[in-house]
Amino acid sequence: MPALVIDENRILNVIDRIVDRTFRMDFSWDWPGGVAFYGVCEAYAATGKAEYLDRLKAWVDENMEDGLPKLSVNGVSIGHSLMTLYGATKDERYIETATEMAEFLLHDAERFGDGILQHTVNSETYNFPEQAWVDTMFMAGYFLLRIGKLLDRSDYFEDGLKQYHGHENVLQDPVTNLYYHGWDNINRNHMSGIHWARGNAWAALTMARALEIVPVTHPSFMIIEGSLRDQLSALVRLQNDSGLWHTVLDDPSSPLETSGSAGIATALLTKGRIYNKYTQRSIDGILARITEDGAVTGVSAGTAVMKDAEGYKNVPDKRIQGWGQGLTLAFLSEVLKVKHNPY
Repeated sequence: MPALVIDENRILNVIDRIVDRTFRMDFSWDWPGGVAFYGVCEAYAATGKAEYLDRLKAWVDENMEDGLPKLSVNGVSIGHSLMTLYGATKDERYIETATEMAEFLLHDAERFGDGILQHTVNSETYNFPEQAWVDTMFMAGYFLLRIGKLLDRSDYFEDGLKQYHGHENVLQDPVTNLYYHGWDNINRNHMSGIHWARGNAWAALTMARALEIVPVTHPSFMIIEGSLRDQLSALVRLQNDSGLWHTVLDDPSSPLETSGSAGIATALLTKGRIYNKYTQRSIDGILARITEDGAVTGVSAGTAVMKDAEGYKNVPDKRIQGWGQGLTLAFLSEVLKVKHNPY
């Protein structure tokens, strides 16, 4: 495979612009900010720029003044940032709040089947009884894994792994190896049965990250590695020549979508040079979708499990979104890591 061509100065400049634009957005204590600030934390880790973390700390401190809002599975994604802040500052407030979130997941969050977390959001209006959405792998599964590792809490760690395996069991298509968006346990089906790009990004990115945390001697390591290996093998064959993926992965008539592409490409980067030609296309394609002002364009709005493919195709993508900013920052940060530590 040819070596990746990476213009480090350009990548650093683009990251700086995206971070600045992200902090000129307004977020509540919920998953759009959770994903956006996860990306900021990845940018901080990759660049060492303390000003990124300073701005995040200011936002978190202000929002912690009134205490936590009602928690949901999606809402605990802010916990990713709390762990980064704790690691950098050793301020116990951050890890105490993150632990409160983990305790909510472990003891109070709704579950079904073999302990799978039901998808929940910070809203009294929307309810999804006994539904598993692939988003949960990042929002809660990866969070539990990280905090379990950080605090040496096997109960958190093993519950995180339970979410990975439970979601794989009900969501990974055994024929295509792609992930479905959702599973309805009451009706025993995948609802519209769509292979959604951002959903596959949630799965791929968080499985790639899990393989950096789970010991190779743990039985779960090979289960996650096999799921990710087969998924990525399917995904690269669906990549558009632009370096992006279609929002309905196996429907070329659906729009190309940036946030899902960034998450998928991040996972590809973690697998080394075997995927260099695909990741090179993604670097070029994703950079082309970032404005001078640091807005990531072509990002689909928040997306429920739609009724059919047409529903996914018609989700608007004209506005800046926190998850677009965050997943793109995660991708560009991984590009920098590969630049300095090629493997």
